[in-house]
Amino acid sequence: MSSTEPTGDAGRGAAEVAPADRLTPDEVTEVLALARAAGDADGADPLDEHVLLRLRDPAAPAVHLTARTPGGALTGYAHLDTTAPADGVGVELVVHPAHRRRGTGRALARAVLAAATGPVRAWAHGDHPSAAALAVDLGFTRARVLWQLRRPLTAALAEPSLPEGVELRAFRPGEDDEAWLAVNNAAFAQHPEQGRWTLDDLRVRLGESWFDRAGFLLAVESGTGRLLGFHWTKVHERPGSAPIGEVYVLGVDPSAHRGGLGRVLTAAGLTYLRDRRGLDRVMLYVDESNTGAVALYERTGFARWSAHVNYQLG
Repeated sequence: MSSTEPTGDAGRGAAEVAPADRLTPDEVTEVLALARAAGDADGADPLDEHVLLRLRDPAAPAVHLTARTPGGALTGYAHLDTTAPADGVGVELVVHPAHRRRGTGRALARAVLAAATGPVRAWAHGDHPSAAALAVDLGFTRARVLWQLRRPLTAALAEPSLPEGVELRAFRPGEDDEAWLAVNNAAFAQHPEQGRWTLDDLRVRLGESWFDRAGFLLAVESGTGRLLGFHWTKVHERPGSAPIGEVYVLGVDPSAHRGGLGRVLTAAGLTYLRDRRGLDRVMLYVDESNTGAVALYERTGFARWSAHVNYQLG
């Protein structure tokens, strides 16, 4: 949720909210422009990668709620992911900065609750107090926190030193897909999103303009070629802002734990982003509850930058 709304009824009736199963290409363009404006104002993008990918896929099942002025200008948007009904409806909501404090976020939230048929899980990117207040008013509880950590790449980096019998190479699309997916899903078996990836989830990202094969590093067993771990890096480039790298996904096969491979892969990816991509800063996301990973990253020089909160109802 990205919303700055009054907690009373001052904005009641200010927004006309309409549901749709599909958005036209022009409507998708409007939503993306609204999200960019909100991200620029708030310092945190209001829609995560999963939603952005689904917006660009006209066949992806979802419920779209749009709020507009009487003149038709888009003032707010909510995305309802209904693909996993047993886990509830995933929601992301954003209000244009120029149309806040007029009841639009509240109107969208009420429309979300009217449209949802089961439990609701809503992300508040940036953990804004206004989003927290709206969540409390509507009966949501704070269920999960995702930290964004950052560190400079200008500071000293550990030298990646691979364990004996381990080699580092780049990912090979079309050849490594299934082996990578197996290790990823094993490494993130308890993760509510990452551990459920399918080949389609992987391949749609391999087709993205940001995908860089050389920055998708695999640690493999010498001789057998068995995949032991990986560090998939990403570079975010946005007009008007300096690019920033990301530890996109870092994982080690459970059978290869306790050998220090996670630290080596972290160092290798950071070195790649600094030396090969010329970046001076990097970020990553990690669950607050994953205290081991948080400690590892903090020892590697990362510090907390922002929080993203998942609220649940039902």
